[in-house]
Amino acid sequence: MSRGGIGVGSASIILVFAVLCLTVFSLITFVVASNDKTLVEREAALVTSFFRGDALAESIVAEILSSDEMPSESHGIDIHSQWIWQTNAHIVTFSAPISDNLALLVRMAVHSDTYEIMVWRMYNSHEWQYDASLNVWPGSPGDAGGIDLGDIDPIFGLDNPWETTDTDNTDD
Repeated sequence: MSRGGIGVGSASIILVFAVLCLTVFSLITFVVASNDKTLVEREAALVTSFFRGDALAESIVAEILSSDEMPSESHGIDIHSQWIWQTNAHIVTFSAPISDNLALLVRMAVHSDTYEIMVWRMYNSHEWQYDASLNVWPGSPGDAGGIDLGDIDPIFGLDNPWETTDTDNTDD
């Protein structure tokens, strides 16, 4: 005998599918939320360290402006000063650390009664190192360059993927 409507087996399959979908979506949501939390924590650490470095740079500027003679060091940071006769000013440059890779570069002109900030920016404090360890093939198309290209494309029967087969030869 046949009953009308959806059977118990069909309803169970639909229920299992719905639970499986909800589980997958909840796992995706959890992973996205975890990644967002990590990103926000890194951003908060960067902002906190930036303002710590900015406060250090401000205190160094205040010390430079309040001292009678130009200091060569403040808070453990070297201060580079150069007297420019044409402008009658000291050009002062120093770098306040922000993190392991970032620093705040400050360059200012100190005149007898005023000062002018010329540069106040964040920069990468580590020198970039070229990595030549990647083995890149320097050859041209069709030149194996020591690479065995045999049976590289068994579907189309080509020994070399850069070679083309000219089956429609209309030049005859």
